[in-house]
Amino acid sequence: MTTLATHPLRRSLNDEAHARPPAAIASPARISSFTVLFEKDDTGQREAIARLAEHFGIAPPAPTASHFDGQAGELAIRWSLHTEFARYTLVRPDIGPLPFVDTAFAELPDDWLATLPGTVMVALHTVVLPAGEEQPVQEIAQRWFGGRELLGAEIGDGNGAVYTDLRLHPDPRLPEGFSRFVIVDRKMGPNQTGRMVQRLFEIETYRMLALLALPIAKQQMREINELGGILRRVTERMTEQPDQDDDLLAELTELAARAERLVGEHQYRFSASRAYYQLVAQRIAELRERRMPGLQPFREFMERRLAPAMSTCETALGRQDRLIERIQRTTALLRTRVEVMHEQQNRALLASMDRRAELQLRLQETVEGLSVGVLTYYAVSLTGYIFKALHAGGVEVNPELATGLAIVPIALSVWLLVQRAKKFLGH
Repeated sequence: MTTLATHPLRRSLNDEAHARPPAAIASPARISSFTVLFEKDDTGQREAIARLAEHFGIAPPAPTASHFDGQAGELAIRWSLHTEFARYTLVRPDIGPLPFVDTAFAELPDDWLATLPGTVMVALHTVVLPAGEEQPVQEIAQRWFGGRELLGAEIGDGNGAVYTDLRLHPDPRLPEGFSRFVIVDRKMGPNQTGRMVQRLFEIETYRMLALLALPIAKQQMREINELGGILRRVTERMTEQPDQDDDLLAELTELAARAERLVGEHQYRFSASRAYYQLVAQRIAELRERRMPGLQPFREFMERRLAPAMSTCETALGRQDRLIERIQRTTALLRTRVEVMHEQQNRALLASMDRRAELQLRLQETVEGLSVGVLTYYAVSLTGYIFKALHAGGVEVNPELATGLAIVPIALSVWLLVQRAKKFLGH
């Protein structure tokens, strides 16, 4: 039988559509969920869920698995692994008299919690009520949330309702406390309830992860202000101190390095926050909210509270880009001015060299004239001695007259010899 070659990533890509599926949750139920951020690799989280499974006597997940569902008696254990966090969810199929005190989280062993790597970013306690136990908003707020103002909405096209105050309520096993949700299953059923619970947990998780960039953005705003002030002073000195361009260029180079470091250190965090914010909007849309009288729905709450924080992050990113552009423009302007100054200096140097060459030429011509005169003088002197010797030897010759008549031809001969020697040396 002939078989077709299969792409090596086909199965993993196909299974990605089924990764971290929602679990069916029937009402009534109490749920505890917490999200742990981890650094470096996810090995610690994989080892942690394996130890937890061993504690409850159930089979651990596969070493490469990204999610896990286990059942230890009535306690359902869910685990999902993401890029920088892992979520642990515990579900019990009952409520009990005090579901926010006697929580599913209380069933985790102390020694396991003490060795769990990472830091808790999100922690939630949730109660799922059947439709018959739904109460007026005021009673829900008083019973479950200490009378605080709630936000909430009908979800699933009116098949359910959710209430929360998004505040941290005390818990003896987690100093910072847990947030609380109350979900009413009117006509959702276990499958839709499970999907809605997962979406609510993801909204809260992604909301908190998106906000991780806010403190960074506020800090960077101050640093950007400082760098902007330095750049402004450098620009002012460019007009006031044109003779210090090299020093100004060195300062601009250092300023550009600081700005690039500012961008590079937290670029991932800002990009991740933008992605998480988009996921929050998507999950809220999937809730299919309907407004309830007197309550602020999730979309409105996020637009009023989360959107301004994300706008601050976007503003910080925009100011980073504008600062770098200003530094680049200032550096280019200063480099241009330095190059123009260097060109002017080069032109002045070339002009000075031309003048020096002209002076050398004139000096050379003067030296040539003097050389012809000196050589002519010595040649005429020697010729005079010759004529005097001839006269002393009896030759009828007037030494003075002959010497005077010899000056012109001797001078012409010396000049021709000098010109010929200069031409020869020029080659």
